[in-house]
Amino acid sequence: MTALLCRLPTLHLTHASFSLSRRLLSRPARPPTVSLLGEEYPTDDVTNVTSSIAEKLGRDLHRQPAHPLGIIRALIETHFAGFTAISDVSPVVTPALNFDDLGFPADHPGRALSDSYYINRGLMLRTHTSAHEVETFRAGERKWLLSADVYRRDEIDASHYPVFHQMEGARVFSNDKAGLQELTNDTARLAAELERANIEIEDIPHISSTNPVQPEHDPQTSALVAHHLKLSLNSLILKLFGGHGASTEPVRVRWIEAYFPFTSPSYEVEVFYRGKWLEILGCGVVKQSTLDRANVPNSISWAFGLGLERLAMFLFSIPDIRLFWSQDERFLSQFSPGRVTTFKPYSKYPPNSRDISFWLSASGMHDNDFCDVVRDTVGDIAESVEMIDHFIHPKTGRSSKCFRINYRSMDKSLTDEEANTLHQQVASRVREKFGVEIRD
Repeated sequence: MTALLCRLPTLHLTHASFSLSRRLLSRPARPPTVSLLGEEYPTDDVTNVTSSIAEKLGRDLHRQPAHPLGIIRALIETHFAGFTAISDVSPVVTPALNFDDLGFPADHPGRALSDSYYINRGLMLRTHTSAHEVETFRAGERKWLLSADVYRRDEIDASHYPVFHQMEGARVFSNDKAGLQELTNDTARLAAELERANIEIEDIPHISSTNPVQPEHDPQTSALVAHHLKLSLNSLILKLFGGHGASTEPVRVRWIEAYFPFTSPSYEVEVFYRGKWLEILGCGVVKQSTLDRANVPNSISWAFGLGLERLAMFLFSIPDIRLFWSQDERFLSQFSPGRVTTFKPYSKYPPNSRDISFWLSASGMHDNDFCDVVRDTVGDIAESVEMIDHFIHPKTGRSSKCFRINYRSMDKSLTDEEANTLHQQVASRVREKFGVEIRD
């Protein structure tokens, strides 16, 4: 990245002059347990769940009927009549459920401490609703929708948040004469309904050399399952995007080949909305190993996953993902169950920006580590964090970074004094967390 000068008030951090061992000894000891949803869990050397994340557990925004996320969830559940709706599963899962049972390779980046929240080596906060696929199939569910909060360490900006909400959907067909007849009949029904609808679909082959059928599957059956999946989701997209506003333009959908560890063939779906293509969801034919692990024999299934925030931001015109967590009545009073309406901004307070720069220690620091410290210190007042300079000293090889933090409250204007206080708190936490010495 091209080096940039930090033009705003900056705090400079340098290596402390004392040794690494002394720095480690000076840091506060990790608490022996972490409290989540009223339960105490032992911590260990990988624990990275912060207090700001812990307090989000149990908020269940997707279960509030007058909240945008609850409204979208209910619309989808209504569309998929006959599907079991599940929305109350615990976010605490094992890495095996979250990764191994779904075929994630051992070196997948999602497993990293920089990407996921670990309670300890044996437990974590789920990073996707797919973590419950195997157990839901194993429980005997064959047509189901599962909605839940998911957790990922991420950057800070208007469209990223460490807690968000997903919906997973799946349908299983028996791989026998009766099951295939059910699949064929329902595919014909959906195709006839969409033929009469105001929708334009840019399709791709159900199976190709770059989006292959699984070795365990009959190609014809796999293609038919993929076709049924596409029709089912085209119908859902028509429901979500075709019933709002006075426009007579058709809903435009396009399908794109994709890769996911737990499906093949796999697809992403985009919708042309308000002048641009928007990625909506991912889906595919479920890996047979997943069904085998769930003890679902002689069957084939499709599954999809979508982000409720992403859909709600598009459909309700909500500009900042932090707003979903607002308890301000000026936000909450704008929404009613079953209705998609346009959000009316009630305030636009100015941002107050500060820069902070520091030399990285020998052990380094992931950008998500820095963002976690900012979130845990100032909460949702941090509107965005952007790395504006990365410099490597040509002689010493030492690396430094400069971040710009935009502080903006959704409820009031921040004074310079308040912003300075917040920034000093962030700097103090950075010093405490990473063992560096603050220098004005």
